[in-house]
This record gives sequence, structure tokens and C-alpha cells, in this order.
Amino acid sequence: MIKIKAPRRAAAFLFFPISIFYMELVVKAFCFRTILNRGFFYTLIFTLPIGLFLATICTVFPKRVNRVLSIVLLSLVTLILMIQTVYYSIFNTFTTLYSATGVGQVLQFWREIIMGILKSIIPLILLALPLVLWIIYGKKVRRTSGKAAVLLVLFSILLQLLASIITVNSTSGVLSIKHIYLDSFIPNLTVSNFGVLTTLRLDIRQLLAPDITDDLGDILPSTILPDDDDFPVPTDTSIDVPTVTPTAEPHSPSPSPTPVVYEKNIMDIDFDSLITNEKDKTLLEMHEYFAGVEPTCKNEYTGMFKGKNLIWIVGEGFSSYAVHEELTPTLYKLANEGFVFKNFYNPVWGVSTSDGEYVTLTGLIPKPGVWSFARSGSNYMPFGMGNMLRKLGYSTRAYHNHDYQYYKRHISHPNMGYDYKGVGNGLEVTKVWPESDLEMMQVTIPEYINDIPFHTYYMTVSGHLRYTFVGNSMSWKNREFVKDLPYSEPVRAYLACNIELDRAMQHLIEQLEQAGIADDTVIVLSGDHYPYGLTYEEQCEIAGHELEQNFELYKSTLIIWSGSMEEPIVIDKPCSALDILPTICNLMGIEYDSRLLMGRDILSDSEPLVIFSNRSWITDVAKYNSVTDTLIVNEGAAVEDGYARRIQKIVNDKFKFSARILDEDYYAHVFKKSG
Repeated sequence: MIKIKAPRRAAAFLFFPISIFYMELVVKAFCFRTILNRGFFYTLIFTLPIGLFLATICTVFPKRVNRVLSIVLLSLVTLILMIQTVYYSIFNTFTTLYSATGVGQVLQFWREIIMGILKSIIPLILLALPLVLWIIYGKKVRRTSGKAAVLLVLFSILLQLLASIITVNSTSGVLSIKHIYLDSFIPNLTVSNFGVLTTLRLDIRQLLAPDITDDLGDILPSTILPDDDDFPVPTDTSIDVPTVTPTAEPHSPSPSPTPVVYEKNIMDIDFDSLITNEKDKTLLEMHEYFAGVEPTCKNEYTGMFKGKNLIWIVGEGFSSYAVHEELTPTLYKLANEGFVFKNFYNPVWGVSTSDGEYVTLTGLIPKPGVWSFARSGSNYMPFGMGNMLRKLGYSTRAYHNHDYQYYKRHISHPNMGYDYKGVGNGLEVTKVWPESDLEMMQVTIPEYINDIPFHTYYMTVSGHLRYTFVGNSMSWKNREFVKDLPYSEPVRAYLACNIELDRAMQHLIEQLEQAGIADDTVIVLSGDHYPYGLTYEEQCEIAGHELEQNFELYKSTLIIWSGSMEEPIVIDKPCSALDILPTICNLMGIEYDSRLLMGRDILSDSEPLVIFSNRSWITDVAKYNSVTDTLIVNEGAAVEDGYARRIQKIVNDKFKFSARILDEDYYAHVFKKSG
């Protein structure tokens, strides 16, 4: 009998591409709940050369070595996809190579990792299937000749080039496939469209050569983009996005026959001189960009809180679900008796809490793939609230009731102008997990309450996942208050741990009132991200309805309150965490330059723009879903031709130049300061 060996070898070459494509689809199905999107085709054409290349490597050695090497490579690919699957199940985003430098800190949350594995057990089993099949049924593959191996490698490279050419010429839609692949690094979108392994390659590219995308965008050919009519523009009312500008109730200004003309919120920066004298191409482009940004204007609220003490809090996992009239009465009071923001969004960013802090405290968009706040620690940060208020004679302190080095806050926070304390460098709280926000307030308030004027920043931790009564000390501590609620255990545990934040705020208000300075103090509170420690189904449970996942999932609460406010001021304008810093600057009457921040003063008459990490956006007339490449116009609204592309260009520029502020230490160049 003649033994036919060619089919066996061909099967080996087919197994890798088919297996990798299959595993990529498993990740897509689990993370995005669909595989039949526009990314199906692009994932396929990028998977083929990867699989063929790996299969070729496994045929250039003796049979036994090839067998071992094939198992090792397939195991490595499987492990990479498994890690991303588990990470996404916990944080609703994908990890990057830079984040691997902080793996020691991440391992502190081993309980959460175990829960993530358990939540992902079905896709993990499915991901392991090709490896198991190969180990059991895979045969030793004969050695391929050197010439054949070279030809196969060249063919895989040709397939890769062909896939790239197809991709860079895919320019339809508002946010084109070309832009996602070439001109930006958006992990959720790149995984959705190209797969995990191609995202890994793009991550390596931007890590080693962060400016290469800008250069490639200048030299590679592009086609004319189609008009807005070339993609769907449905009308949708599932999410209420009001189309009005900021309204104040009942503090609307009295009618005046002569309109008030407000000055612009800018500083004395001679951009013309900077442009004329700049030799560096990147800095020149930045000068030209920021010189052309339309600044926001001062308004009727400018200086409303001037000279007051400021307590600014970013609450771990805080969201609108934590605001309850009976369960968390202090949070409810603050959310409804100060500024009431009806359409506030708190998008999740790549580095979870740290990026949430960065967005809130800097008014900048974090650079994907790096720890932006930690990296900013070596930059000049003149718009850090601690730096700004310290110049005005304020005492400035920052506290975090967990490891003071976590996310390298001991580097970033002092650079923002704070005397910083966390657990391990001066803040003494009971060592439980998570630590108590109430106890942090009790310990720290005496340090600054008589040091007037003061500005204090808190990053809390009591609301941290995992939401369970076993392993979460704050949920356990407050379990009696939620035991009769008609929710599942994770939802009740989430509410229970936020009761600790409410008790902390209650204690804070009491201390301010006892000191007689509640009217002279402003409290700002928002979350670092939505409570992704709850599954989507659990979030729908607590919301009381099925949540839309690209926009509504991130709708949240922003608190800006002072004891001096006699009545609430209601704001319908769409806004986000990116807008908090400029809004507070305006309210405090602090000099700043609105052109140099990516967020906008919510209370100004500027066009509202809510930006999400996947480059979706919301304005007062429409919203754009980058995942489906769909523009959704508000009912009764109309948009002019090219509107979506105009807004997308603004969004893309904000990502680009925000990253460059970080990379180039741009503020130091503008203000003639050394880093």
C-alpha cells in the first residue's frame, strides 16, 4: 500500500489558520456577543498569514522537534487569547503590553482573577479545544525543505501585505477600518475588527514607535471618503440625549435688553511666536492645532465658588445605582441639591481606575496602551488642581485608602500638586479588603479642616469589586441594610459597599457643618468607571431594564455641591468626566486656558461633546456608534451634510493631541518650564 503523506502535511498547515480563526471568533462571541460584524472579514484575512507562518515554523525542524514546537506555539497563542478573555470579563476592555509591567500589582487582586476565570469558563474551554485536539490527534509532521519553507514564509508575508493593502483602502464609514488599523490604537475596536493577535502586533508597533501612525497617515494613499449618505442614519429614541444648551432652574438669569458678552477662558500664550520660532515638526503641528482651537467663554457661573475650599472625590465604582434616597441618603442629597447633571457619562478607559482618575483630574484623554497618569509624573502639569490652588495659597492634600504605590500614584499625585498619603506612607486604616472610606475620612479630616483655604482630593476604594458578601469587607459590614432588597447577591453587595461611601460623605458633611464651613466648601464627586464588577445581566437587573451597551451603560452621576447653594441647578447638556476639570476651574474662578484641555466647561455655551474610549460620541443632536459605524440622529433633530465627519475629526484630533501632550511634555514647552 502506498502511504500518502501530502494530505497529512496539508492538514497540519490548515490546522493553525483554522484554529486561530476559530479562537478569535470565540473571543469575539464572548466579549462582543456577535461575530457577524464588519470585523469578521478583516479578522479572517489577518488570521490566515499568522496561521500559515506559525505552521511553517513547525515544519522546518526534525519531526519530534516540530511536534513539540507546534504544541508550544499553539499553547502560547491559546494563552494569549485566554488572558485577554479573562481580562475583558473583569474590566470590559483588553490589556496591553505596557500594563504587563504592573502585573505584580494586578496579582494583588487574585480573587477577582479567579472570579474572572470562572465567569469565562465556557469560552476558556472552547479556546482550549484546538490545543487538546492537536495534542491527542496531531501527528508528527515531516520536515519541509528549506526552499519550500522560504516560499511558504514569503507567501504568508504576501498574504499579510495583501490584508494590509485591503485594510488601508477600506475608507468608508465615519470611523473607517483604515483609521482603526493605521491611525490609532483602540484595543476594543482593533480586537473587534482584526482579532487579538493583530491587536497584539499593533500594540507592539505603537509601544516601540508611538508616532508611526501619524507618519504613515501622511505618506500612504487614501481615497475620498463618502458622504454621510453612504452609511445608515436611523432615528432612535432609546437613549434620551436632550438637544438643549445648559439650563438653570431656578437660577436662570433675569432677562436683560443688553446681552452679556463674556471673555474667553484663555491665558496669555503667544502662539504666533511659538509657531514662528518652532523647529520641531511635532511641536509645530501642536502649536498650530491649539492656536486654532475655539476656547470656551466665561459665563454666569464663573467664580461662583471662588475662594471656597474644594474637596474632590473620585469614587471607586461609583455610579447612579449607588444613589438612593433611603439607602444612601447623603449621596442622594448631594446629587439632587447642587448642580444636577441629567446627561453625564463616565466612559471606561483602558487602564481602568488610573485612566478614570487621569481623565477626571487632567481634562485629557489617556493614551491607549500606557499608564498615562504614571507617565505624566515626569511632566509639567500646570492644570493639576493641586498646582493651581497651591499658587493661590491653598493647602493641598491627596489621600487613597489602599496601597500608596498602586498605579504609581506616589509619582503622579505629588506632581499634580498634592501632599499625598496612602496606605504605606502615612495613612493608617484597618487592613481589610477593601478598606473603609469612612475610616479614611475620620482619620484625614482633622489634618486639613482648620488649614483654610484647603483643597483635598480623595481616591476611594470601598466600592471596589468583587461584589460578594464573602471576601468584600465593606459589603459584609453593611449587609444588614440590603438583606431585604429584591436583588441578586452581587447587586446587593455592590449597594452595600457603596453605603460605606455614603457614610463617609455623611461624616464629611457633619464635620464641615460643625466647623461652620459647609457654606464655604465645594464637594465634587464622580466615579472612576461604571461598576464593571457586575455582569451585564446584573447591571440590567439594578437598572430595571435592558441597558444599551455602547452609550447608556456609561451614564452616571456627577456631584458638584456646596452648602451655599440654596436651590438645585439642573443641567441637561450632555457631558462627561473629561469636562469636570474645566468646569471646576470656571466655577472656582481659576485662570486656565480652555484650548489646552480636551474637555470643555459644561456650563459654557460650547457645543457639547461626549467622547468614549472606542471613539463613539454624543452631541446635542446625534450620537455615533463606532462599533456599528452608525450615526443616530435625535428625534426631531437635523444634521447638515458632513456633520458626522466633522465631529469625528474633532474626536480623532483630541485623541491624537492629548497623547502628544503626554509624550512631548507639551505644557512645559508652552509655559517655558522644565519638566
